Order: sequence, then C-alpha cells, then structure tokens
Amino acid sequence: MDKDLLSYEKELYKDNITLIAGVDEVGRGPLVGPVVAAAVILPKNYSLEGLDDSKKLSEKKREKLYPILMKDAIAVGIGEVDAKRIDEINIYEASREAMMKAIDNLSVKPEYILVDAMPLFTDIPNKPIIHGDALSLSIAAASVIAKVTRDNMMIKLDEKYPEYGFRKHKGYPTKLHLEMLKKYGPLENYRFTYGPVRDLILKESCDELETKN
Repeated sequence: MDKDLLSYEKELYKDNITLIAGVDEVGRGPLVGPVVAAAVILPKNYSLEGLDDSKKLSEKKREKLYPILMKDAIAVGIGEVDAKRIDEINIYEASREAMMKAIDNLSVKPEYILVDAMPLFTDIPNKPIIHGDALSLSIAAASVIAKVTRDNMMIKLDEKYPEYGFRKHKGYPTKLHLEMLKKYGPLENYRFTYGPVRDLILKESCDELETKN
C-alpha cells in the first residue's frame, strides 16, 4: 500500500482527530438507476493491501476488498438518490445529496470528513480533495464500497430485465446499452434528462406526430 494514501488522515491525527469519514459517490455517468455514495470511518492508521481508487481496480478485486472493508470499518453509511430526483435537481446536486445521506446514515458521527472533490454544507468540518479517491485511503474505501453497492443494484436490475444487459455495462452508455435502449425503450428508472434517453423520447414523439399527420 502506498503510505501517502494516509497523508491527509495523518495530518488530522496530529490534532487528535481519529473519527475521519471518507466520502465518495459513483454513478454520475449511467443512464439508469441511482447515484450511490458511501461514507466510511476506518480505524486509525488502517492498512489494506491493494486498496485504491475503485476505478483503478478490477471488479474481482473490488469484490474481494468490499467484505473486508465492511468488517474492518468503524462505521459505514450508504446514501442513494434515484433517477427521478436526479432529473429534478441535476446530477451534481444529486451527488451531494447522496453524500449527505451517506454521512447521516453513519452509526458513529465523524469528527472530520474527507470528500472526493465535492464541498459539503454541514456543521462537521470537511475538506474536498480533487481526485481524493486516489489520494486518501478513507475516500478510496468509500469509492470501493459505493461502487460495489451500485454494481449489485445493477445486477439485480439485470435479473429483472436481462434484455438490457445491465450486468455487463452497469447502466453506462456503452454501444450495447444504447442499442438495447433503442430497441426496448427506457424503463421508469432511467434518467430522462440525460442526452441519449431524452433524444430517444424526442425522436419517438416526432415519429408519432409524423405518423398521425
């Protein structure tokens, strides 16, 4: 493990701050489903070989780390904001809302929050860190837990609607996903303000009007 991943935490340890929550979200880019955030409080000077930004890890590696983190963490909170809410307030604000929910769902109140890039409006002192999931162990842990949690949601959706291929693309706008979306149309938990979904509905509306005329 890169020891620098604890540099932000160690600065806080100097001030006797040990209940540090790392916070991150996943799911800004997908066309379907919620944005999911995790807040994780790790033990002081925690070490876990291979833990890194979830985007740098394989699915197999993330799934291996997930139960270890869930067992070792002092507290874990999950927050999610559904597609309808994303359409109402935009994905940036929805991501912040999911993060605040994750923090509220912690069983232990943190003394300090390290968050990936997003300024948070809370009475708890917090520091947004650009690329925080690659620079802070606490945020990296949150990124892995959020990613595995959301992926599992997409796997459940795949079981319900196998024709869309959610298990493969996790809702992201891959070529396969766009083809299936065009073929079968959007489900109710799609994000209707997102370009590919919005454009498809607009096209269908135009085609319908042309047919009537």
